[in-house]
Amino acid sequence: DESEKVLVFCLIFALMTAAQKWICLIEIVNKLILISDDHFLNVCVSQCAPWRDNACCTANTTEEAHQDNSYLYNFNWNHCGIMSDKCKEHFIQDTCFYECSPHLGPWIQPSWRKERIVDVPLCLEDCESWFEDCKDDFTCKENWHKGWDWNSGINRCPRDSHCSRWTEIFPSAQDMCEKIWSNSYKYTTLTKDSGRCMQMWFTGPNPNREVAEYYLNQRNAGLLIFCACI
Repeated sequence: DESEKVLVFCLIFALMTAAQKWICLIEIVNKLILISDDHFLNVCVSQCAPWRDNACCTANTTEEAHQDNSYLYNFNWNHCGIMSDKCKEHFIQDTCFYECSPHLGPWIQPSWRKERIVDVPLCLEDCESWFEDCKDDFTCKENWHKGWDWNSGINRCPRDSHCSRWTEIFPSAQDMCEKIWSNSYKYTTLTKDSGRCMQMWFTGPNPNREVAEYYLNQRNAGLLIFCACI
């Protein structure tokens, strides 16, 4: 009867909610296995180190994340001259965050690449320091997610574009964080000690698990109340 259907729905909902606290993007799962082992711990490269205890990536992925034009994306950071080391460090952290984080479940949505993340709330410190360290670099596009010339096999600036100073393309940290990967990230004024924003870089235990749980609970509160009342 209808009540049984509702109970089944609530059970499935509860299981899905629990699973989303620990989930890897499908495209990453297709490349690797969820791991927590000495191999990752021993060879994990610096900018991916925060995820050494529990990760959606392999040690080889962490090494490739630090390479220019790695096989991960064939992406050329140096499309408008050599990117500064301090700026590139943030993009490596960004790659590690995307490839390795097991706590992005609340923001995973279907896309042309099977899945992508949307509106992940980044901590203020991460966005601001990323922007500050890149503001003297150059680029030709505000959306790095699409629109490149890939005829050579790596991304190059489109013909109708030209290289400009970073701050001309991205006037603010919010512009950069939200536009550069097609709203994968959401700029917030939340600080790391708020427990309400995702951190790209941290030391010690992963603080992002509790953040993901908070947003899952917020999103699912209405359905939880409904299920509790049947």
